[in-house]
Amino acid sequence: MNALRTPDDRFDGLPDWPYPPHYLELDGLRLHYVDEGPRDAAVTVLCLHGEPSWAYLYRKMIPVFTGAGLRVIAPDFFGFGRSDKPVDDDWYSFDRHRGTALSVIDRLDLKNVMLVCQDWGGLIGLTLPMDRPGVFTRLLVMNTALGTGQVTDGFRQWRAYANANPDLACGRLIQRGTKGMSDAEAAAYDAPFPDQSYKAGVRAFPNLVPDGEDAPGADLSRRAAAYWKTHWTGDSFMAIGMTDPVLGPPVMQAMQRLIRGCPAPMEVAEGGHFVQEHGAPIAAAALRHFGLSRDA
Repeated sequence: MNALRTPDDRFDGLPDWPYPPHYLELDGLRLHYVDEGPRDAAVTVLCLHGEPSWAYLYRKMIPVFTGAGLRVIAPDFFGFGRSDKPVDDDWYSFDRHRGTALSVIDRLDLKNVMLVCQDWGGLIGLTLPMDRPGVFTRLLVMNTALGTGQVTDGFRQWRAYANANPDLACGRLIQRGTKGMSDAEAAAYDAPFPDQSYKAGVRAFPNLVPDGEDAPGADLSRRAAAYWKTHWTGDSFMAIGMTDPVLGPPVMQAMQRLIRGCPAPMEVAEGGHFVQEHGAPIAAAALRHFGLSRDA
């Protein structure tokens, strides 16, 4: 398999990113993850990113979680961040990405997990708890959906745009939807991709969203929807970036109705699709809700 590895110096000096890398070897590839906080923490936070971001997306939430004494694991999916990047667009699949997430949970022996997810982090992450009974106890969900086979016109427009731009300007895309983001922060989202050859994963993700009943991942996602509706017994917290044109309020309100026991969401008025850019108050509110903050 032909895979690229982003040079380490591309990640030097990124704003608000002091975290040393950690790696797992999976199927001959190197997967990067952040591992912060005490290894024996009672609760582990698993933060899953989406398209076209990486663990850097969680830089404003990680200190809030670790400040409350929690352990934080934030992996980069293959094709993103500091993880290896197979160059063949067709290498990437729904099942491969899901298998990667399950391997992280199993290899690191994660317990009492708070799942934190957005975008593809949710499309993948929300399918995990039903297959790891007893591992997940809390959910913090933001601007995402389950890939049950139905997609919106807004998503189709986004996918068409992504397919028309094979060298997608990741940092500029995220900056455009995030008021107040600095040029240095936007550049950090471009750090994993020295050139277009590193972007096979970025190109693949939009086309992996299940867009029909028989699409890969659709049946699995429908089973996950049934799990969240009838079997989920953990505690949940939802935050919505209200200006997201694709996975904003209508989609998330439907998700709230689906997730058993999910309370009224936190509405982030200026938050867009990448709502983690407003992550510190979201993380703090979630910890208060879960009774995990230092002052709870």
